[in-house]
Order: sequence, then structure tokens, then C-alpha cells
Amino acid sequence: MEKTTTTTIILYIFKGIPLPIRKGFFKGLMILFYHLVSRQRLITLHNLHRAFPDLPMGDIILIAKRVYRHLGIVAAEFFELPWITKESLHKWVDVEGLENYRTAMTKNKGMLTIIGHFGNWEMMPVVFPLIAESAYILYRPLDNPILENLITWVRSCNGNTLIAKEGSGRTIIRLLQKNKVFGILSDQNVSVQEGVFADFFGRPACTGVGLAVLAMRSGAPVVPTFMPRMKNGKYKYIFLPPVEIDDTGDYEKDLLTNTQRFTRVIETIVRQYPDQWFWLHQRWKTKTCQTQ
Repeated sequence: MEKTTTTTIILYIFKGIPLPIRKGFFKGLMILFYHLVSRQRLITLHNLHRAFPDLPMGDIILIAKRVYRHLGIVAAEFFELPWITKESLHKWVDVEGLENYRTAMTKNKGMLTIIGHFGNWEMMPVVFPLIAESAYILYRPLDNPILENLITWVRSCNGNTLIAKEGSGRTIIRLLQKNKVFGILSDQNVSVQEGVFADFFGRPACTGVGLAVLAMRSGAPVVPTFMPRMKNGKYKYIFLPPVEIDDTGDYEKDLLTNTQRFTRVIETIVRQYPDQWFWLHQRWKTKTCQTQ
């Protein structure tokens, strides 16, 4: 994908600002956003309070501010991503569990990955081709054309291919049969028509079933991948062992069971790094009949 003039200008303007200054600017901007935009702040605080009911409110507020600070860091680092190379990768990322990817690929059924809006999720598609191979990324196009072009170009700058979610099922199955890798964000709220209700932090969260459907139809291993930021400022690209997939013949039951397993994996990593998940999102917006 070629960069447009606007994309080039944006990237180079922000890349020209030294990273420490850029981080300070974006962290400050996000803290200002925390204080000025009450709606997102209240969503964040409410989500955190419901997820960690035993924590004092002072601790909840502290985590919320750290969430905003983390998002500021991710935004500042975004403009470095196209310049990360195999030679400079060690300055940014340590890799753990890459053998889980290699083992999964020996099955020749492709690989599906569980990804969340966690850690530096935008760095993951840039780094993956540097340590493994180019991949396919399933995504939902953004409404803002400038932001859409900027993000899609960065995600594909090292050879990845982006595929819009709508009507992509057959294409994905065909590519999995060619032993390709797919990255799928699996932690967003969806409508009742698109998902099932999986327990997430003790609350029913309407979760897309696409990943479970693809895993059951293709037999492809599902490998959770996350990139949390460590205390030293570097990231750790974690490849976990494949998630067990049920395919008993009871389709609806298997969809729920598998989707619940995927959701549990995300909850587990978020509990380890609670300030690195996107709590601003209305993850529990869609209600069940019991919670309306």
C-alpha cells in the first residue's frame, strides 16, 4: 500500500519530534482528556470498579489515570513503528513463546490469533513479520479517512494484508488452507446478532463468534498473542499455547464454549496488567434480557 501525501506528512512531522518529548506531550494530552471528557472518564471508572469491586476507589482512580497514560505512550510510539527493523527490534521488544507459533504452523492449517486492545496492539502487526512472516489482519474500517489510511498503512508497512470483516469468511478459510496467519481483535462489544454472551470480569459481555466459527470450520490452531509493556519500557511479545477447541457437533454449545475460552484468556492477561487494556470502550454495552 502506498502512502498518501497526508499520511507521509503526518508520519514525518511527529517522527521529527524526539520520542521523549512526544511521549510527554501525548501523556499530558491524555491526562487532559481524562479530566475534560467526563463521559469516557466515567465509563472507564465504572468498568474498572465493576471489574475490581474489592479495590478502594482511590486505587480505581489511580489505575484509570494509568490507563490514559498508557494510551498516550502507545500514541506517541505509533509514529516510530514504520522505522522498526530487525536490527533495531531488540531495543523495543523481547519475544516469549515463539515456539508456540512454530508448532502451530507445522499443522498446515494456518493459524488464528487472539488479539485484544491491550498493551501496544499497534506494534504487534509491525513486529510479527520481522520475527515470523507477513500475516493477514481482519479489521473494521474507520470512519475517518485520514486516520484509516494512516493506521492501515502502518499495519501493512512490513507486508501484512488487511481484510475488512464484512463478508470475509470464505476468503479467510481459503487462506488458512494455504497455511496463512490471521490476526483477529476479539475484545470488543458486538450486537446480539453477531455474538454470544461470555463471562468477562464476572459480567456477561456480548462477544463476536467469528473466531470460534473460523476455528471450528478450519481446524486452525488459535494462538493468543499479547504485547504488554514491561517496567523497563520495553515490550514483551507473548505467544501463548493454542487454546483447546471444542467441536462436538453441538454447534451453539461449542460456539459459546470456545468463545468463553478466548475471552478468559484475554481476561487473564488484563488482570496481570490492568492499566494496559482499553477500559474506555463500552465492552458491556449490549445487555442480556436479565441485565436490562
